[in-house]
Amino acid sequence: MNFLELAKNRYSERFFSSRPVEQEKLDKILEAGRIVPTACNYQPQRFYLIRSEDGLNKLKTVTHFHYNVPLMILVCYDLNEAWVNPADRYYQNYNSGEQDATISATTMMYEAEELGVHTIWVRGFDSKTVADVYGLPNHIIPVMMLGLGYPNEKAKANAWHYKRNPIESFVTEL
Repeated sequence: MNFLELAKNRYSERFFSSRPVEQEKLDKILEAGRIVPTACNYQPQRFYLIRSEDGLNKLKTVTHFHYNVPLMILVCYDLNEAWVNPADRYYQNYNSGEQDATISATTMMYEAEELGVHTIWVRGFDSKTVADVYGLPNHIIPVMMLGLGYPNEKAKANAWHYKRNPIESFVTEL
């Protein structure tokens, strides 16, 4: 399958089985998140694996969007490692951390799809609550969660997955 087919076929899974993701596949997924381009190659992205019973129980206290995944990757960035642009007039002291972490998460999402592992992108949480519940240091900033696992018998893409705006609504030539 080529990349565009893979990207079109991938959907946000909401019906996971309890089957764990094999370590070999998880290692490839994490490697995909490690090797991405980051601003000035500072590599501020950080991944926290949530798969223990205790970790998954805590997950249910910080978001309603857990979908009973067997594995959640909490994607963060290290504020001390992110590139900062003090000259940006729109975003004063802009730092690249969220952008770098998002590139990592996206790449992991597509690697998972390539390996037959389904994913769900989760941003329905309060970052401070997540940091507090999981005991993260103040310089580690939660960006999003990537749920991974295998589909159960109810799995299917939501109808809105197939609704796409025309390319003209995205592209403007300057």
